[in-house]
Amino acid sequence: MNLPFYKYQGTGNDFVMADNREGKFTDVFTQKQIAFLCNRRFGIGADGFILLSPSSSYDFRMVYFNSDGRESTMCGNGGRCLVAFAHDLGIRREVYRFDAVDGVHHATIGNGIVSLEMIQPQGFQQLAETTFWLNTGSPHYVHFSQKPVAGIDVFGEGRTIRYSERFTDIGGTNVNFVNVVDAGHLKVRTYERGVEDETLSCGTGVTACAYAHLTTHNQGSAISKVAVETPGGNLAVEVKNIGTAEEQVFLQGPATFVFEGEINI
Repeated sequence: MNLPFYKYQGTGNDFVMADNREGKFTDVFTQKQIAFLCNRRFGIGADGFILLSPSSSYDFRMVYFNSDGRESTMCGNGGRCLVAFAHDLGIRREVYRFDAVDGVHHATIGNGIVSLEMIQPQGFQQLAETTFWLNTGSPHYVHFSQKPVAGIDVFGEGRTIRYSERFTDIGGTNVNFVNVVDAGHLKVRTYERGVEDETLSCGTGVTACAYAHLTTHNQGSAISKVAVETPGGNLAVEVKNIGTAEEQVFLQGPATFVFEGEINI
């Protein structure tokens, strides 16, 4: 089978995309085939594989697979890249609406920046003085470190936490290490489950870190926004009406087309 594909990246978090609006790629690929597509030595190379699939109620549906080939929970940067992909395919909306594994998302695009509304964070809990856990569409462990994140063994420490017994019941957790530069600026590095390595950026992880920061350092503003620096580039997280029933969380940043091609699989 020949697969026409498109490669996109959002702050270094990269994805292989396929246009599945006609449904011809639904339930076609095996886990092994998807892992091959994402393999950086033998395939195309990516942190994940995404199908832009039909939806009966919304503009499209996002079907996301980690680079290990397993269908996974929400990917924030992947969702932003999918909106850019839809726009490039000629799907033009002032506000995009699409459904994903964690629910319905709204997004806008302009000047190369995609703003994606995330789900309201769930299960927020403080595990230690500077450590939190929450679900932002995917589960995230967030540790605010006094040590510069540039010097942290993200793979070693992250993998240990990801596979720790505490998180076995949820299939493990993503792990984030954070430095607070100032009240409106964070530095973040992330170990991602499913990729089983550090990624250059993680959208749901950045969202989790910013939300934990704003929740514990909120100044009472109706609108709060944090710039987040990752190894792959800069993102922003905006939280409106934090701590209320009207709370809205937005992940904002670039989403860029890289190349397209066709591969036999």
